[in-house]
Amino acid sequence: MTRIDLITGILGSGKTTFLLGYARHLTAQGKKIAILENDFGAVNVDMLMLQELQGENCQLEMVSGGCDPDCHKRRFKTQLIALGMQHLDRVIIEPSGIFDMDEFFDILHESPLDKWFETGSIITIADAGMEEELSDQMEYLLASEAACCGKLLLSKTEQHGDMTHEEAAERTAAHINRALADIKCDRTIKPSDIYPKGLTELTDADYTALENAGYRGSAYIKKYLPEDIQSTVHYFMNIRMEDAHIPELLSGIFNDSRCGKIYRIKGSLPTSGGGWIKINSTPSKLETDLMEKGQSVLIVIGDGIDKSAVDAHISAVNTDPEYVSI
Repeated sequence: MTRIDLITGILGSGKTTFLLGYARHLTAQGKKIAILENDFGAVNVDMLMLQELQGENCQLEMVSGGCDPDCHKRRFKTQLIALGMQHLDRVIIEPSGIFDMDEFFDILHESPLDKWFETGSIITIADAGMEEELSDQMEYLLASEAACCGKLLLSKTEQHGDMTHEEAAERTAAHINRALADIKCDRTIKPSDIYPKGLTELTDADYTALENAGYRGSAYIKKYLPEDIQSTVHYFMNIRMEDAHIPELLSGIFNDSRCGKIYRIKGSLPTSGGGWIKINSTPSKLETDLMEKGQSVLIVIGDGIDKSAVDAHISAVNTDPEYVSI
């Protein structure tokens, strides 16, 4: 049977960063894998960021968004059926930061998927420096996506050098356990559930251990449906500006309270030299890098986003007349 892994974590936690290293580890061993991006959104920038992995031993697939939950579930199952017929060693699912865990387990128990797949590892990524209090919806997502993990892995530990890994793990576990208690979950995250290394410290031996992390079955109260939370994501497309304006634009959106409480801005923008700049930024760190292929889009993630306020920042520097926001 093909083992199927699920990489969970709230918006901006670092799932794609982990997935890049994990997939390279698997393909270097000669394993044939597929990465399935399962996203309710209309645009998936993470798929562009994973393009470098595509090759003989790794294929990239996406469950296209922009439809109602029932339609999305049918597409998800259809995509898994197609992958199940290929006799892969492993399928890795990276859902959006807005995900219904029940959908994953329900579909895997349906025929014919139950004959082709077995659950491998559920790995949850958590930002070591996340705020002590998130919105109620984000607290729910944090808890529900950690409830079944085999291992919880801390990201961005290098950005919080004032804490040891043990201190960060204790702080994160306490936060998640408060959120788990709020949804009446029958699980408590223990120190042994948190991997003893940060995301940037992982070696091949660590990835091998995480291959076998397994998962836990947990019950909890479902407070929100995915479609109830989608308002926290907005798409801004067809953007072009001078390269020098990009850091200023990102900083301006993060620091303008009129835009809402922004957790993350990701996407890609064309450069003046004909290439693309990959963007994956948080309020504490503006991250940009060059990439070969891209799509002119910024995805802004947060609470209470005021689209018109973000529009104003982009419109002040954008030169593309086809600009549109969703």
